[in-house]
Amino acid sequence: MRTRRLHPDRVAARLAARPPFPGPGPEEKLLVIAADHPARGALAAGGDPFAMADRRDLIERIQVALSRPGVHGFLGTADLVEDLALLGALDGKLVLGSMNRAGLAGSTFEVDDRFTAYDPAGIAASRLDGGKMLLRIVLDDPASATTLAACADAVDGLAERGLLALVEPFVCTREAAGVRPRLTAEAMVAAVSVAAGLGRTSAYTWLKVPVVPDMERVLQATTLPCLLLGGEVPHDVDATLAGWRRTLALPNVAGLAVGRSLLYPRSGDVAAAVDEAVALL
Repeated sequence: MRTRRLHPDRVAARLAARPPFPGPGPEEKLLVIAADHPARGALAAGGDPFAMADRRDLIERIQVALSRPGVHGFLGTADLVEDLALLGALDGKLVLGSMNRAGLAGSTFEVDDRFTAYDPAGIAASRLDGGKMLLRIVLDDPASATTLAACADAVDGLAERGLLALVEPFVCTREAAGVRPRLTAEAMVAAVSVAAGLGRTSAYTWLKVPVVPDMERVLQATTLPCLLLGGEVPHDVDATLAGWRRTLALPNVAGLAVGRSLLYPRSGDVAAAVDEAVALL
């Protein structure tokens, strides 16, 4: 906080001096800690609607997760990336900047998910390794077309700079409680197929996908590398770990990108939850 108030120029300098991610081994699967939910007003985890509202507590949890052996990287918005960089927690890590955060949770404009966080130029200037974008397709909402076009532009902008574009696609429906993803194999096959075709090139595109029934069928829809997302804190941890284990064995799965289920485990032990995920890899 003191550095931000008195020496804001040190943020960019620290990012520029950050030791880069050396890259995974040829057969190594990645574990990336994700924490971009707060930037779209989604603060709930494990039944607590404001679990992620305490920023110091969140940063401490992320630091614990990043310090565990076998954790490769972090995914978040600029405020968290910069805090963690100043603390040295991102040294030698893969870092992905979260890009479109305008689709605030529960809002009437949730599908109109504009790019209000990182853009490709900012990701390159901060010496990050790539950017992540959320693509929610609601077939009866024309705002989905705007998000599709914005995601395609972002894929192009990242590829032009040789940076990874991580696309998280869903076919969704609007319900009374907000926009909800359809977590079926059929819906995910459609979402994956659309996301893989975004932009002038897919050479730098990866996908971030949930574990749903019949994942073999879902992942047969693309040849792009995929990271499995964690989602909400699970009630049945063993079932979640078993699902990750089965899906990690599929050929185009490159690892896990998990947030709340590791940062706010029901056991309360972040280190142990992360170590369990690492063991799967």
